[in-house]
Amino acid sequence: MIRTAAILSGFLCRAGLGLALLMGLTPAQAADNPARAAQAAADQLEAATIALQEAESARDRVAALTETVRAYEAGLAAMRDGLRRVAQRESQLAAQLAAREDDVADLLGVLQMIETSPPPVLMLHPSGPLGAARSAMTLAEVTPALQSRATALKRDLQEVQTLRVLQQSAANTLQDGLNGVQDARVQLSAAIADRTGLPRRFTQDPVRTAILISSTETLSGFASGLAEIAEGEISKSDADISTLRGDIALPVEGLVLRGYGEKDAAGIARPGWLVAARPRALVVSPTAATIRYQGPLLDLGNVVILEPQPETLFVLSGLAEVYGSAGEVIPAGTPVGLMGGDSPEIGAILSLSGEGAGTDRTETLYIEVRMDNSPVDPETWFRTDKDGN
Repeated sequence: MIRTAAILSGFLCRAGLGLALLMGLTPAQAADNPARAAQAAADQLEAATIALQEAESARDRVAALTETVRAYEAGLAAMRDGLRRVAQRESQLAAQLAAREDDVADLLGVLQMIETSPPPVLMLHPSGPLGAARSAMTLAEVTPALQSRATALKRDLQEVQTLRVLQQSAANTLQDGLNGVQDARVQLSAAIADRTGLPRRFTQDPVRTAILISSTETLSGFASGLAEIAEGEISKSDADISTLRGDIALPVEGLVLRGYGEKDAAGIARPGWLVAARPRALVVSPTAATIRYQGPLLDLGNVVILEPQPETLFVLSGLAEVYGSAGEVIPAGTPVGLMGGDSPEIGAILSLSGEGAGTDRTETLYIEVRMDNSPVDPETWFRTDKDGN
């Protein structure tokens, strides 16, 4: 009994009344549970797969496939985030268990001694009956705490096991999701190519367009000459999106890397935003708009110029693929292109699970807003959340 009391006393002293502190370590709350987050992401990907199957018979296949692609993108992003949180939580639990290794060993030793000591010995105490009674009272107070700590330890070990199973099964879920989104993108490109019936404000003149491109050295000069690329007159538009100013979603899911007028590493400042996006991310028209131009331009790569209202242009550059044709009037959310890059392999995605958000956004989309042929800060039109989304 003296040996048992000494071990208990040493255990409590070394831990600084560690039982009370360790009992405060509870699992993550349900809303922040990494396992549930990863499972929710898997459910999103499954729903996207079902949506892809249903899009085959949709009346408006472009709209249905657009939603499907975006659902896949959201599911894959959620899976990446879920796996990152899973890895972080597992690492946290492993560190906690390793730090408590000595205390747990003493705890097990105490429990083992109590369990193996014969009842007559437990009742004896050098100080006589009073000492035995006090010792029994101490054990009565400590034993529930020991049991509570053992329960918490078991719960932590079970959580680690659950997280590892999730990581092992993630590869199949991710592969299905990557295959599904690629299939959806292919179908979307075909559906846009087959699309008919969109209203058209003008028909592009290829000769005039080529002349304008070859004679233009700046985006401002090209924007000024946009009227020259049409065959005949461009029909008037009375579109007005002024009520949406400051509340328009970005055309691609991403993070703002550089703001209006900020200099890059080379010291060059541009009157627009640079947005980091994931490879092959879908780029959509943020509002209803007329496609004034789409194709390669200057050193900007593939460019889409949208006119949401008279004397206002949204310039999107850096796309790998562009959809639609100049003169078409498209609804908000209509795909206008895809970002470049290669979709990451399974191993690359899993390796990102322990890194911070944004590390997989390797492509950049440049967004410039022009009013009355002069650039303005995109922040006056587009909204971003705390992370720049």
